[in-house]
Amino acid sequence: MIVKICGLTRPDDAAFAAGIGVDWLGLNFWPSSPRFVERVQAAEVAAAARAARPGVLLVGIFVDQPIEEVLEVVEAIGLDYAQLHGEEPPAYVGQLGSRALKAIPLARPGDLDRLDEYSCPAFLVDTPSPGRGGSGAVCDWELARRAAERRRVLLAGGLTPDNVGAAIAAVSPYGVDAASGVESAPGHKEPGLVEQFVLAARAAFERAGAGR
Repeated sequence: MIVKICGLTRPDDAAFAAGIGVDWLGLNFWPSSPRFVERVQAAEVAAAARAARPGVLLVGIFVDQPIEEVLEVVEAIGLDYAQLHGEEPPAYVGQLGSRALKAIPLARPGDLDRLDEYSCPAFLVDTPSPGRGGSGAVCDWELARRAAERRRVLLAGGLTPDNVGAAIAAVSPYGVDAASGVESAPGHKEPGLVEQFVLAARAAFERAGAGR
């Protein structure tokens, strides 16, 4: 079960999150995001995370950017995954192979069919928003549950330390992803909230596993 914290912009935040056992850390390379990081900044954040725990995995967030740019950033920063939040077609996603994660916003049952269009090791399901995530709006957990029955999904959308346990119980996802729910400001993670989120998520995953 994966716990992911997304939208890291500061090395200290990344080191703290990695140090307490967050599995995946997200760096946002979409220039329109309030959590956007330049490559030099991203390299510093990545280095701090890996120094704190070499096994942490790094995920880059992209939105309809040229595939050449995405591949270049993946190699330059040493990203483990590229998380794609735009309208990228299957052929585009296929060029990233096993490093591709496709984000699918869920607004209606028909959106679930998009899960069948892509060959990815995992998907991220989220609330539709102009900002392509990070809105703080809670995802439709019933649709997310149906997505999790079909594919391996990370649940995002308004998750906080207070509701992540209920979300895991309702959806049974492969993992959970928080951004705004553990922040004091966009890109500024609050260590206490990050730790509370991790503890609550781990406890909920353990309960879900024991109940199977």
